[in-house]
Amino acid sequence: MPVLNRIAAFAPDMTAWRRHLHAHPELGLECHETGAFVAARLREFGVDEVHEGLAETGVVGLIHGSGPGPVTGLRADMDALPITEETGAPHASTVPGRMHACGHDGHTAMLLGAARYLAETRVFSGTVALIFQPAEETIGGARIMVEDGVLDRFGIEEVYALHTDPGNPVGKISTRPGPIMAAVDDFEIVLTGRGGHAARPHGTVDPIPAALGTGQALQTVVSRNADPMAQIVLSLTLVQAGSATNVIPERAWLAGTVRTFDAALRDLAERRVREIVAGQAASYGVAADLDYQRSYPPTVNHPAQTAFAAEVAREVSAEVNAETAPAMGAEDFSYMLEARPGAYLKLGQGAGPSVHHPAFDFNDEIAPIGASLFARIVERRHGAAG
Repeated sequence: MPVLNRIAAFAPDMTAWRRHLHAHPELGLECHETGAFVAARLREFGVDEVHEGLAETGVVGLIHGSGPGPVTGLRADMDALPITEETGAPHASTVPGRMHACGHDGHTAMLLGAARYLAETRVFSGTVALIFQPAEETIGGARIMVEDGVLDRFGIEEVYALHTDPGNPVGKISTRPGPIMAAVDDFEIVLTGRGGHAARPHGTVDPIPAALGTGQALQTVVSRNADPMAQIVLSLTLVQAGSATNVIPERAWLAGTVRTFDAALRDLAERRVREIVAGQAASYGVAADLDYQRSYPPTVNHPAQTAFAAEVAREVSAEVNAETAPAMGAEDFSYMLEARPGAYLKLGQGAGPSVHHPAFDFNDEIAPIGASLFARIVERRHGAAG
């Protein structure tokens, strides 16, 4: 079975919804206009219940099928990124310094397409819960929804999510059982010495050599502390110090990120970062302030639900990879998968800039595929009422 005919028929509407959202990006939990747009469309479609204000601006819509049955959650993220757009598209962002650079506008449009179809047809038993979530890019809107009891409140038993996948062929669906996205930890280091004239370094405590030594030593976490076969990334992404060639600064800043899948390796990385920062600071005679923050856990797909989702994917796509390699990026859908069984899938959108790039734009051609996948997950899992 290819794309569902009814969904293909209103593909232009999905494009219009998506481009409207793309032109009006919102950040974090502040998805007020986006949430209102979603809620209005759901009501237009005849969705039975529309609940707003979840995780501040999130929306959950409930569609009841033709009889009693299970409850399945389908999730789309809604927030944009603080990036200045460079697509030159007619529907480009109208808000300076903000853009949908990760495809969340497309994710929302695909779930709206599935909602419209499911509300019209209702050839399933039970209930589908349409979860439109803010703040995936920032503080973890999925975590807030889980902590606020959204999954319990609506009796959601399984959850599924879909993300655009630039670089993979148009329509190719990829997933895997087990870890598919990494845990993410971020660290910031402030090294404080004593500033002074660059011609009299002996009268200072220079934080720059300490910063250079610390940055080099941090690379040994991966190269000398972790098992060479383990999957871990430690990237130093920010180094700042100084303001003039003749001034030794008082402070230097470093920051970076750690990505892992394994809990023990995550613990090892944090321990070694703390030890290295303390040791380097002592050896150079500077004070060190380390802020190490654990963020999203790894996104771990449940085997049975992943196998089921891959089977459904083969109905709507000619190319499915059910053993894709895990990626070191992070995803807050991980919190929902910690709370409920389910699966996270990726949908290829063809060649072009990657996500989080100022020239990225969602490929509207794939929206009917994603909407059909969402819809068929519900129809296949629930079946018709007896």
